Amino acid sequence: MAKILFIGDIVGKPGRKVLREVLPQWREKYRPDAVIANVENLAHGKGVTLSTLKSLDDLNIDAYTSGNHVFDKYELAKECFEQYPQLIRPANYQSLKVNDRQVTVPGHGYYRFSKPVMCHCERVHPSEVIYYPDKIASSQARALAPRNDTADGEPGHYVNQQFLVLNLNATVFMQDQYSGEISNPFLAVNEVLSQQGQKGDIIVVDFHSEATSEKIALGWHLDGRVTAVLGTHTHVATADARVLPGGTAYISDAGMTGSRDSVLGVKKGNALTKFLDPNAKFKNEPEEEGVLAINGALIETDDKHRVVSIERLFQEITNTK
Repeated sequence: MAKILFIGDIVGKPGRKVLREVLPQWREKYRPDAVIANVENLAHGKGVTLSTLKSLDDLNIDAYTSGNHVFDKYELAKECFEQYPQLIRPANYQSLKVNDRQVTVPGHGYYRFSKPVMCHCERVHPSEVIYYPDKIASSQARALAPRNDTADGEPGHYVNQQFLVLNLNATVFMQDQYSGEISNPFLAVNEVLSQQGQKGDIIVVDFHSEATSEKIALGWHLDGRVTAVLGTHTHVATADARVLPGGTAYISDAGMTGSRDSVLGVKKGNALTKFLDPNAKFKNEPEEEGVLAINGALIETDDKHRVVSIERLFQEITNTK
């Protein structure tokens, strides 16, 4: 049985602040085996930097996904991809232009890692049983042995579970939001799965998309082929979390982690100025005042890697200086 916690788009300093406060609480409450977070807006609302990523190091997040803004600070982002293999970008980014100059697209569109996961299987090959308490997060610490009793009294083992995280970018309404070519995500994910997928993988797909229709279509395309398809980008959590008929957990958007009293994380006044005067210059400044909120999704699977449930998570905190 595995639990995967996914954190929606983390926006700037407010997002990092609420993540730091709430993630330890969620670890204690839900005991996730793996944590994945979208960080395309991590650095002042656009892109990633080494300093902002390093500020999350002690939170022990297993994988970072991203999207169209990840290269807004190209040179800084390039350093991040070089030093953080767990940071990925959409696999279907075919090219990238920076200041009208064609550059190499840094990074990869997938990341594989393994974690110890409790299995209630009656028959487990001895080679799959593991015993290393030093690699279990303190919030998950239990008396480990090749065979032991779990919290619910059932006998179980810790086994080495493989996780594969994929990142894709949509094409509908997105070509003008990325300085490069975005290939067909439906064909791209077929290729990545055929090359990187392995039997027994827990596969989580972050689909960075503007159009809900494209997200839903990809969910159906991957139903029964991956563990979860989780939408990001629009920053507004949707009410359609469910397990599709083929067994894939799905939600159109996991929501945003940042300022609640904002316009998608941006200061209200800045957004209103642009809407009231289309010719006005838009200032992308994260709102740092008011209540902060974290959004995410929790997916649970059984010992045969079938999805048991998906739950949308949400929590607010008072933003104190």
